[in-house]
Amino acid sequence: MQRWIAVIMIGLAPLCWAAEAVPTVKNPVLPSLLDDPSGDLTRLAKGILGDHGGNQLFYFPTRNASETPAAWGCNFESVTFKSKDDTPLVGWFIPGKGAKAKGTVVFSHGNAGAMGYHLGFVVWLAEAGYNILMYDYRGFGKSGGTVDRRGMVDDVKAAFTYARGRSDVNAGRLVSFGHSLGGAKSVTALGEAPVKGLRAIITDGAFSSYRSMAKVIAGQFGENMVTDELAPKDYVAKLSPVPLLIVHGEKDEVVPISEGRVLFEAAHEPKTFFAVKSGHHGDSLSRDNGAFRKRMLEWLAETTAH
Repeated sequence: MQRWIAVIMIGLAPLCWAAEAVPTVKNPVLPSLLDDPSGDLTRLAKGILGDHGGNQLFYFPTRNASETPAAWGCNFESVTFKSKDDTPLVGWFIPGKGAKAKGTVVFSHGNAGAMGYHLGFVVWLAEAGYNILMYDYRGFGKSGGTVDRRGMVDDVKAAFTYARGRSDVNAGRLVSFGHSLGGAKSVTALGEAPVKGLRAIITDGAFSSYRSMAKVIAGQFGENMVTDELAPKDYVAKLSPVPLLIVHGEKDEVVPISEGRVLFEAAHEPKTFFAVKSGHHGDSLSRDNGAFRKRMLEWLAETTAH
């Protein structure tokens, strides 16, 4: 029994970073350990963790905020708002540089750490004249509650409700931008509940399915341990007619580019795909002196021109 519990923990540990950050060194013995044709290993694991226990291992939050936007030379305001179930959420509002903001980007960050670790994904947008609202999901950073798939989708919706209610935000010029897990959560949230005034939706390194990602990391055993409710592939078609941009690095070592292509194929027009040849999981937009940042800004300008 102790041997099988050890195998289970080895198999489930990678799911903690399945949707983000730097992957651990792959164990060449792992695939054989997780070969579970009879389902005995899955049943044993579910007996220990519960039928949906694997879902919680998908997340890797931290409570420390790392650095603030001030470290990047940005003015910012600390903000708080509540999710649907009254869970308190904490965020930062970074005003866009210039006399008048071009729009407001609601940024949903990836899995590892709290929002302070993800500033590099958005401060350049403030430099380009866009307001930024970034926030921590429940269980991340200083936000309340504990990680939960349903609750985190509702947290995305709460962030848009908060942004629309600010007097310094043009509620008719909103943009959704989500990296990795944040992109997946945003697709589902906006597919469930369209936001008035939303002009564009952008994902970077997002996945299409929780089960498919678990299989990438931990084989058939991983797929068996994770459920697929609220998977973005089932909601992405509902985003239309809001324009969708999917960015994905061809060398993404965490979320294969095939995941981005599944999302793109399932989406309805208008849609655009940026395949970044040299892009990894966290640097597709910053590589090559920000070549794809420039393309994204051009896409945004064209998309929000009307």
